[in-house]
Amino acid sequence: MKIFGLPIPFTGEGTLETHAKALNHVDTNRGWFPLIRESFAGAWQQNVEVKLDSVLSFHAVFACQTLIASDIAKLRIKLVEQDAGGIWSETTSQSFSPVLRKPNNYQNRIQFIENWVISKLQSGNTYVLKRRDNRQVVTSMYVLDPKLVTPLVADNGDVYYDLQTDHLVGLTASVTVPATEIIHDRFNCFFHPLVGLSPVFAGGLAATQGLAVQKNSTKFFQNGSQPGGILTAPGSIDDTTAARLKAYWDANYSGENAGKVAVLGDGLKYEGKAVTATDSQLIEQLKWSAEVVCSTYHVPPYKIGIGVTPPHTSVQALNIEYYSQCLQVLIEALELCLDEGLGLDTPKAGGKVMGTEFDIENLLRMDSVTQMDVLEKASGVMTIDEKRKKLDLKPTKGGASVYLQQQNFSLEALAKRDASDDPFATTKTPTPAPNPAPEPAPVSGGKEVIPFFAEAEFVGAYVEKKAA
Repeated sequence: MKIFGLPIPFTGEGTLETHAKALNHVDTNRGWFPLIRESFAGAWQQNVEVKLDSVLSFHAVFACQTLIASDIAKLRIKLVEQDAGGIWSETTSQSFSPVLRKPNNYQNRIQFIENWVISKLQSGNTYVLKRRDNRQVVTSMYVLDPKLVTPLVADNGDVYYDLQTDHLVGLTASVTVPATEIIHDRFNCFFHPLVGLSPVFAGGLAATQGLAVQKNSTKFFQNGSQPGGILTAPGSIDDTTAARLKAYWDANYSGENAGKVAVLGDGLKYEGKAVTATDSQLIEQLKWSAEVVCSTYHVPPYKIGIGVTPPHTSVQALNIEYYSQCLQVLIEALELCLDEGLGLDTPKAGGKVMGTEFDIENLLRMDSVTQMDVLEKASGVMTIDEKRKKLDLKPTKGGASVYLQQQNFSLEALAKRDASDDPFATTKTPTPAPNPAPEPAPVSGGKEVIPFFAEAEFVGAYVEKKAA
């Protein structure tokens, strides 16, 4: 079987074509079975219909999803390599760097990762189809519509995916592919290891309630901020007359006409209904609904404008809380899926181990005062050039060395000092007597050769002097 015109690698028994034909002829109750998934889990909660497209229009759901997706998408993806000492360093590769920079022909890196995260947050699953070249190296990756993908499981536990037609990614017909050709990122797998759940499963009801609050509030303000009322007559009236009076009142004194002067006759009287304190607490109810949604996404409410920022807290502390509470598990899952999907987790020639890593430095960037303080305290650990790089400055002469003040000694040196008879040098060593002056050399040929020994500057130098 081929996909994108290239053969699909298959490691099972027989051939992939054999398995595909068996899928078409074998009873699904005896081996192959689809994982049944609701189009939107949670629609049955408390007999309230929760529609995904409506829930996504709630401001808290929209804000949480777009905040998480954009914060992860803006992080640069680094290709890293592990050396013999276990240290990971950034590197490049002709096989892997191009697909990380440009995943496919219609998305750049940021759009691709944003699409990946949005799919996971909305459906609980992200399906990425891989495209390979003749070397079986992944050259393109496509995020699929989760509604067009169905996981399948065989008798022996092998996982396959049924892909429906999707012209955007190049699938002109339905096809079944092995798990090796799909990167499946999922979370909240409550009911099956291959089926993830969106946070909307838990926050959909609160979002629906919040939308109802907003709709009721809109109608209230469209009616001139006036609640409904009762139009009464002194005597009994039939249903036809009551319907006619109500239609006339709604058409002339409600909505945009609210507040106009009404002229009543025949003893008619209008009594407006008062709004209770509980009914008027729309802001509190709307805030509560938004906070529930934030809790399902693990987003601090102040990040989307709900509530206030915690006082007396630095920017870095807030970002670390947001990262560890919300983003870290999504980022690490993305890195693992990319490593496995691109085959980076398999040692390369020479035993090299490679991987992907998101650069979270920009996400956790400190304020300028704190950053300079941290760099100052990093002396003895970082070189000057490494510190300058953090500030987007070029290397400087002599900046490749680690500097440390002289009063710092190794434990080994201190141990040798303490093992001596006088570790603190309390006994003074006597100063040796100066060397005596040399004897003058004999006169030869009317000249006297005198060796001149200057201890500091001209040691071993001879001066020839005429005899007196």
